Amino acid sequence: MAYTGSSILRKTLTIILAGGQGERLFPLTKERTKPSVPFGGKYRIIDFTLSNCLNSGLRKIYVMTQYKSDSLNRHLYEAWSIFNPELKEFIYSVPPQLKTSNNWYLGTANALQQNFNLIEDDNYEWVLVLSGDHIYKMDYLKMIQFHIEKKAKLTLAAIEVPKSQASRFGVINVNPEYKVLSFVEKPKNPPVIPDNPESSFVNMGIYVFNIAALKEVMNRMEKEKITNHDFGKDVIPYMIKNDFHVQAYRFLDENKKDKPYWVDVGTIDSYYAASMDLINVNPHFNLYDSEWTLRAEQQQYPPTKTVSHEGERIGRAINCLVSDGTVISGGLVERSIIGFNVRVNSFSYITDSIIMDNCKIGRHARIRRTIIDKNVSVPEGFEIGFDPEADKQRFTISETGIVVVPKNYSFS
Repeated sequence: MAYTGSSILRKTLTIILAGGQGERLFPLTKERTKPSVPFGGKYRIIDFTLSNCLNSGLRKIYVMTQYKSDSLNRHLYEAWSIFNPELKEFIYSVPPQLKTSNNWYLGTANALQQNFNLIEDDNYEWVLVLSGDHIYKMDYLKMIQFHIEKKAKLTLAAIEVPKSQASRFGVINVNPEYKVLSFVEKPKNPPVIPDNPESSFVNMGIYVFNIAALKEVMNRMEKEKITNHDFGKDVIPYMIKNDFHVQAYRFLDENKKDKPYWVDVGTIDSYYAASMDLINVNPHFNLYDSEWTLRAEQQQYPPTKTVSHEGERIGRAINCLVSDGTVISGGLVERSIIGFNVRVNSFSYITDSIIMDNCKIGRHARIRRTIIDKNVSVPEGFEIGFDPEADKQRFTISETGIVVVPKNYSFS
């Protein structure tokens, strides 16, 4: 049977896994799950996956939540209530509900297993499984079409990395037709790509399953008393071993740069590096491509404003991303990302930093290589990022020296 793009979209359900604790991003994840961490001034990390869904035409979406989901649930409601149920479009958050056992979600595959009633509700043929905590651009419809053409039971998205770096990932071993021969987590000697012996394919955590095959596999593993909680550790190796047709799909980047962009901002340092890339003259990740819209919550604030006074009180923002509602009044901000509704007062200095929504920076305050989470008021004359020993007494400091001030922190 030949499928058109529209018929594929009607028969595809999207599930986004967004329940991770994000422990290595603490304290940014102290009160929120990793996919709801702010990024780039006005976005949340999950906005990039959801924007990919919109740009791919996918509008039937379940978001599997678990830990600290209040912020994420609120964001989905306030920023993504754009789907029309009359057209069978939807986005719903789905927490653990003890449907099949007395357990929370035990892993990526178990989250789907506990919600098979949703997957089987509307005669879907394919389920697209995504992670909500990566930053990249991808047309998922192209991958689903590839999956159908290859008559695969499972297709994994694979990104090419140098062999020397592949041991940090789950590595996919393929034949010349990209049929998956094995899947190994963090191997010491990674298998290479047949047409590029200097590189390996690593798993991106993006899967297309035939729903009938997925259900069969999960049931068989259960009957055989084989653990089936996780896709990478359990389900995918089982499918390969038992001769289900598993195919690799080479990542086709919609970011339109020389090097494919796919980033897991899993640590404070990787989060900071990816954020600071955005303020470069030619950043690796393009926020400004009108042909690939990146959607976010449009908060109702007035335009950004710089205010200069007599003498040396000159409001300036140099090489920065500055979100709406922010007023830079007589202070200097360099190479930084500023969120919504931030107030930067006279004689203050901010450099190489990320300041999130609703923060106030007092007069004569100095801030360097620091991430300040939401709703923090920095007192007049206070310094952060200049004295590591003093900062350690109050704040979390990353391996490379990035200071992190948690949400709602009080200096009193």
